[in-house]
Amino acid sequence: MKIYDTTLRDGAQCSDVNLSVDDKLRIFDQLVDIGIHYIEGGWPGANPKDDEFFEKIKSQKIKIKGSKLSAFGCTRRSGQKAEEDILLKALVKSGTPVITVFGKTWDLHVSEALHVSLSENLEMIFDSIQYLKKHADEVFFDAEHFFDGYKANPKYALKVLKIAEQAGADCLVLCDTNGGTLPFTIAEILDILKGDLTADIGLHMHNDSESAVANCLIGAEKGVDQIQGTINGIGERCGNANLISVIANLELKMGIKCLPNGNLKKLKKLSGFVSEACNMAHFRRQPYVGSHAFAHKGGIHVSAVAKNPVTYEHVNPFLVGNNRKILVSDQAGKSNILDKTEAFGIKFDKKDSRVKKILEEVKILEHQGYAFEDAEASFDILVKKLTGKYKPSFELLSFNVTDYINPDDDKKPYSEATIRIKVGKKEYHTAALGSGPVNALYNALRKALLEFYPQLKKVKLLDYKVRVLPVTDIEATDSVVRVWIETTDGKEKWGTVGVSQNIIHASWEALVDSLEYYLARGKI
Repeated sequence: MKIYDTTLRDGAQCSDVNLSVDDKLRIFDQLVDIGIHYIEGGWPGANPKDDEFFEKIKSQKIKIKGSKLSAFGCTRRSGQKAEEDILLKALVKSGTPVITVFGKTWDLHVSEALHVSLSENLEMIFDSIQYLKKHADEVFFDAEHFFDGYKANPKYALKVLKIAEQAGADCLVLCDTNGGTLPFTIAEILDILKGDLTADIGLHMHNDSESAVANCLIGAEKGVDQIQGTINGIGERCGNANLISVIANLELKMGIKCLPNGNLKKLKKLSGFVSEACNMAHFRRQPYVGSHAFAHKGGIHVSAVAKNPVTYEHVNPFLVGNNRKILVSDQAGKSNILDKTEAFGIKFDKKDSRVKKILEEVKILEHQGYAFEDAEASFDILVKKLTGKYKPSFELLSFNVTDYINPDDDKKPYSEATIRIKVGKKEYHTAALGSGPVNALYNALRKALLEFYPQLKKVKLLDYKVRVLPVTDIEATDSVVRVWIETTDGKEKWGTVGVSQNIIHASWEALVDSLEYYLARGKI
């Protein structure tokens, strides 16, 4: 199966995404590395960013290995010759070995969007493909709105494909542009088309009915030659077919080869890389590659997985570069505790009384509002405290946080935190400003600790979340809050949690756990 990635063009049209040229180049390198067959770089002539991308690919002579770069564009405009059309000439100028050009397949769009006759639309498609074939190794015809067009006027939709094929199109890409066609309809139409066409068939599915991946798999079962999509399914509206899931399903479930040998295990890394480049939080429950895709919480589940992972896992997570994750919560059993503590290098016998003690403490804390599912660093510290292995790196003597409003700066608020800590026999007293009380407290704590632990320069906070926990008989402003913090040293990430009726105190708990966890592991 040939995989065609359109993350850099169709994916970049996602409302939450704004890729720079450098972002596109970095993603392009990752797509090449994993072995994607076709990589669509953008629409030359449509915007300066895409023009710069294609110029840099040419000027820097970037190695593309087994992948092929494609440029994307539309058919010639009405009333113009193909060789005179500015956008078609821009496609040729890009110098890519593959060009994908889209044309109207739905008669509704021909009359109401293009305002041309059905016959003229066919001429525009034929002329454009014939012209582009003189300048590219392969030309793919993107049959926009094909499935809606086929349902409305099957004879005309098929005529569009035939004319593209006659013009020399190497692949006819059938698009579900509005994303509303369901799998059984896709199957019926593909069955009807069998034998009518000689060119390769591709699929380009949008996800507005949550059917994009399923539609691609149906297409693979029906024998299509190419599947298009984006990494993590990003794209306009509800997005595109998620190539991460498509590739994993094709290789692991259907036995259809998509990537070079050994590259399937790079899927999780690629998925995370694209999320970071797009400045988007990675979806934790994303199939195959999410951090929770193979997470086990219930004690019965954990016990069974420890004996045989097949009991609660549909595939081996390591095949796609992911890992099994055992969660600790109030639903945990001894198996959860044993598995998690072993991951932290602490081994207990099943009959060890400390296991029961840890389990009971977790359940008490979770009842109070703590959640250790994404706060494994706090759980590690809790276990060390309960087993007498916790050695604090510092002692808090006192802290004070004050909020101010500066009338000379448009009443902009700011905060100041003072802190006194003790490391060994030495005391340190310092202060720091921040955009808010928690930020000021963190700045002061970090400033104080750097005097003793310079390796903390590598540490920074990635995320900070506050949740007000449900209350019944007290005022909401007097309720308990849970603070979750994610921290990194540039290589690894870890989560910590704090709970209190005082948001600053809850934040303090999470901050201390975060830094103590790092220092306890001796990361330098």
